[in-house]
Amino acid sequence: MGIKSFQGARRQQSTEDTTPLKVSDYMTTDLITFTPDQSIESVMQSLIKNRISGGPVINEKRELIGIISEGDCIKQISESRYYNMPMQDQTIEKHMALNVETIDGNMNIFDAANKFLNAKRRRFPIVENGKLIGQISQKDVLKAAMTLKGQNWK
Repeated sequence: MGIKSFQGARRQQSTEDTTPLKVSDYMTTDLITFTPDQSIESVMQSLIKNRISGGPVINEKRELIGIISEGDCIKQISESRYYNMPMQDQTIEKHMALNVETIDGNMNIFDAANKFLNAKRRRFPIVENGKLIGQISQKDVLKAAMTLKGQNWK
């Protein structure tokens, strides 16, 4: 009779199932967001209070319209002093980055790491059906890598 294998037939997996670690598994969904009519000062206070370096700017439909960062705020501080213009009246609308690069929630975390290296960004928003659903940061990628510690990189 010979040896019988106890291993059953293998089901063909879709490529999505084989993604070892997806961006959506590690993204932050509890986001601190901003609106374009917010003052630069209120954004600066929020960045300091929440110990973040920036965040997404959304409209009333939760659609991503920009990103505001510490650097954008610092630029405004510098310009307001140079032109002797008070910052109190300034909103972030004119100072946020508009052409925001996003990342797909289904992307493999290693491809995301590569994208961080090439784009030299600290964070990428994740948009689904036009709405902001999360954000992945470099730190999130590090956390994902640590969960694999001791396993093979696949």
